[in-house]
Order: sequence, then structure tokens, then C-alpha cells
Amino acid sequence: MIEVALSAIVQAKPARDNDVELKRDSTSQQIDAVSFTTHTTREVLMTIKFESVSLEDAQRVIAAGQSEASKIGSPSNVAVVDAGGNLVSHIRMDNAWVGSVDISINKAFTARAFDIATNDLAEQAQPGEQFYGIQGSNHGRVMVFAGGIPLRRDGLVVGAVGVSGGSGLQDQMVAEAAAAAF
Repeated sequence: MIEVALSAIVQAKPARDNDVELKRDSTSQQIDAVSFTTHTTREVLMTIKFESVSLEDAQRVIAAGQSEASKIGSPSNVAVVDAGGNLVSHIRMDNAWVGSVDISINKAFTARAFDIATNDLAEQAQPGEQFYGIQGSNHGRVMVFAGGIPLRRDGLVVGAVGVSGGSGLQDQMVAEAAAAAF
């Protein structure tokens, strides 16, 4: 569980000194807010709690991906990112392409950034489709070919896995095996 504290000062109608308001939102991402009111301003403090992939989760996912890659003879790079799209863990198997390091990380980033498998995004990124050109966004980090899969816990995306080093079919097979271990 990760907590992020946010604070903002907003202009408010004049209020009594020492007014305190507590709010709780019972959405899937728990948001607790506390408002302190003074004569002309109100400071709102929030803590947002959300689930994310742990290092232990990432290592388990990567181990399953590595096992599948070995089984099908496809030396691979396997990366796992957290709920924020940040790298948690990565491996480059012996004889896996060095050029695929960034691709595996960016496939994981893409799957998390858009909460969609990269092979599904690829279909929608073809000329004439709604996301044509999306691969140019996010400073070129968006990958629109197979091998990136969101990781879900209780229906929420909490991270993603990305695989690169083989054909699109091989990368997808390894990514599916890795995601299944989550």
C-alpha cells in the first residue's frame, strides 16, 4: 500500500475560526480529506492510498517469465513496473539482445500508462484507427507491439510486465506466463 499526501490551499467563503471538516470517500482508492478553515482560506490535506506491485511480486512475475522464455528458447528481457509506471525490477537473460532492455521496460510502462495490453493497443494504433500515432507520445516510450500486459489485483491495475527479445508471439507468450504468476 502506498500513501501519497497532497496539500492545497484554496480560497473559501469567510468561516468561523477553527472549523474542521472530515470527509471519507469509500471508493476503490481510499481518499481521506481533512479541511481546516480560517477566516479567508481553507487548507485541504488528502492522503490517497493505492495498491502497487511490490519487489516480491515483481521478482515472482519475472521468474515465471524467465522460466517460460527458457522453455521456448527465447532469451528475453523482462521488466515489471509499479502502479506509477516506474521500474521495480528487470532482468536481461543470457544472450538476450541489449537493444531490448529499453523496449521491455517501455512495454511495461505502456501497459500501465494506458491499462491495456500492448498487442491490443497495437491494433488501435494502426493507420485510420483511433490511436494512430500514439507511439510518438510520452517522449517515444509508447510501444505498440506485443509483450506488455497490465497486472491487476482485485480488478485494479497495480503495475505491468513487459517482455522483449523474441518475436511478437514469443514476447506475448512470455508476458502471459509472467502475468499469470501475479
